Amino acid sequence: MIEPTNNELGWMLDEVLKVPGALHAILLSADGMLRAHSEHIGRDDAERLAAGLSGVQSISRSTAEFCDRVDTPWRQTLIEFAHGYVFLVAAGEGAYLAVSTTESVDMEAVTYRMHKLVDRLGRELTSPARQGTGTLA
Repeated sequence: MIEPTNNELGWMLDEVLKVPGALHAILLSADGMLRAHSEHIGRDDAERLAAGLSGVQSISRSTAEFCDRVDTPWRQTLIEFAHGYVFLVAAGEGAYLAVSTTESVDMEAVTYRMHKLVDRLGRELTSPARQGTGTLA
């Protein structure tokens, strides 16, 4: 998997925020490292949240037996607050996408955009680096 640096995938995360009521988006690794963040969240906050959300995902995954199936793969977690939500979904092997929203967000629209973004991110994260096509004159 290609490791993005300097938030080079941040612009892609801004796409999901076009849903009215969507606030912030972060891409994180399973070990809690920040991979990318949307424009209107600072890097320090995004790093702190990435660490916390990796724990949320781990706890969610460990409760599969509550569904009477230990081998049930985790797909997403929804956290509801008095004034909003946090959506957390799988974004490829060892990567997760989190989006925060207001309470008035269209939940179906935000999850649809998240899954479309995950498809795009998967292609971006696994595609080989482009090589030069010729020499400079």
